Amino acid sequence: MTTARDTVLARIRAALTDVPAHAGTGTAERGYLPAHVPDDPAALLDLLAENLADYRAHVHRTTADALPALLARLLGDRGTRVLVTPPGLPADWLALATVEQLPDDGSLTAHALESVDSVITGCALAIAETGTIVLDTGPGQGRRLLTLVPDHHICVVRADQVLASVPQALPLLDPARPQTWISGPSATSDIELDRVEGVHGPRTLEVCILA
Repeated sequence: MTTARDTVLARIRAALTDVPAHAGTGTAERGYLPAHVPDDPAALLDLLAENLADYRAHVHRTTADALPALLARLLGDRGTRVLVTPPGLPADWLALATVEQLPDDGSLTAHALESVDSVITGCALAIAETGTIVLDTGPGQGRRLLTLVPDHHICVVRADQVLASVPQALPLLDPARPQTWISGPSATSDIELDRVEGVHGPRTLEVCILA
């Protein structure tokens, strides 16, 4: 007896008959369209900043030397008292910050993080074409919980982490690692399209792009 599942799988196989497969894997090779983004590194940073701002993220362009002063100012302007830091965060980033730093040792709960003012992380990479930052819990990024509960997230992106498109980014990511893809602050809207921010994550996202 043919089931609905058999019917669907048969149609998929028929649709893939003319698609080449990777040798020895049996998986179809995807032919992505090229990204319509510039190859110039400086232009990529401009595009990333533009798309992040379009998603209502606060974008700051700076250098590695000027980053500690910028972070100290951002935290001061925010009125941050307690800042969560993930393992592996470069110590010099917060050399000028006067806030209380709360290192995450894996024991912080969602309830505890609700009383934290801000969190700062690095990232795995960023995608200029979509204005997206990707975290994969690597050094300086921390657990997913850290960037989903606090209301204020500062993320630092290095120029060499910026890629043009999603197809360029995917091969560099380990699918076995938990990933968080961030395009602006958390936002949703109701049936009347009234935008509400901070429902599923931080209400404020600040991105520091190092050039």
